[in-house]
Amino acid sequence: MGRVSEYVRRGHSKPVAEIVEPRPESKVGGTKPRKRHRGWRRFGIVLLVLIAILGIARAMMPWAVRDYVHRTLDRNPLYDGEIGKVGIHLWRGAYSIDDVRISKTTGNVPVPLFAARRLDFSIQWNALFHRKIVGQVVMEEPELNFVDAPSEGEDQSGAGAPWLQMIKDLFPFRINRAVVKNGSIHFRAFQTKQPVDVYLSQVSASIDNLTNIRDETQPLVSTVQATGLVMDQAKFEYKMTLDPFAYRPTFHMGMRLLGLDVTKINDLAMSYGKFDFERGWFDLVVEAEAKEGLLSGYAKPLFRNLKIFSLSEDIKDENVLELFWQALVGGLTSLFKNHPRDQFGTLIPFRGDLSQATTTDILATIGNILRNAFVRAYLPRLEGGGEVVSGLQFAPAELSDPISAGDAAQ
Repeated sequence: MGRVSEYVRRGHSKPVAEIVEPRPESKVGGTKPRKRHRGWRRFGIVLLVLIAILGIARAMMPWAVRDYVHRTLDRNPLYDGEIGKVGIHLWRGAYSIDDVRISKTTGNVPVPLFAARRLDFSIQWNALFHRKIVGQVVMEEPELNFVDAPSEGEDQSGAGAPWLQMIKDLFPFRINRAVVKNGSIHFRAFQTKQPVDVYLSQVSASIDNLTNIRDETQPLVSTVQATGLVMDQAKFEYKMTLDPFAYRPTFHMGMRLLGLDVTKINDLAMSYGKFDFERGWFDLVVEAEAKEGLLSGYAKPLFRNLKIFSLSEDIKDENVLELFWQALVGGLTSLFKNHPRDQFGTLIPFRGDLSQATTTDILATIGNILRNAFVRAYLPRLEGGGEVVSGLQFAPAELSDPISAGDAAQ
């Protein structure tokens, strides 16, 4: 109003409305919607660019992972890796590989060393509660093949081949847990008179706490448990505790096989022992302990209702030496069996350094054959104290004596 009064005082005659300046409020109010509109448009453009970048990255991720897997599997010159489809599962921090095969490149081995229908690598989320970022791998229908052959180029033992390390290298984080679903392990021989295939099927297994995320103070912090069927028929149990951080192997393991029909392994017995079974059942218990690579333990093979030699059947064989050998083996097992239990067996102690050859006590083995026969029959359980030994525990043994097909024919 001061400027208007001065304007009138000087004699100007223009209306006051024409000389009054616009209010600052109207100036500011007129520009606000435009700035807000431009801000939302910029945010939308940035968001669309980010979505496009993430979409391109997600589309390229399977290709990048596939290339990484190929390079990892091709590091070893003795073994070649093949894979199928690669799947990315961002919502659970995982990826999967279908149809994995690791095969030996030297010699003519018709089966892969390792194969699996699917490998699934993922973050182990419950480990985050222990402030550790580690991974787990789930193997669906894995198959492991060991092959015996006269020449080194055609056998397949897995020794010297870091195939387990190859699988671990497929995930950027340390593997803390591994799970096996419906797996199988085969021992094969293709160049024998009768091809040999002795296998463990329907394997369910788990390996836990390989990185000790729980910070346990006891030395044997990791556990391994497995169950399965031998030759699709006999129950198999395996348990182990181990120290994954030891410089040399440190572990305690127990294994038990119950009720194998021995006629199912006649190809193995004939190829390596030059005899076969007419009937019988086989139990096996193995317990071993290693401290800094020094191994000690025992194996306890037990045969029940065993019959090896049948004159009416084995006389058909034209090889006289094999006929004599089968009669000798059959006679000795019949002579030194425990008659009340109808069981031939022994306990075989062994010890040694895992970096060298392991030795067995022959005299103790023979003495234990006599003990089983004339003192007391061994049972298919751990020897150290019933069913529980240093954390290893098996279900009670089923000691029934089933009737095999060979029994019914007698």
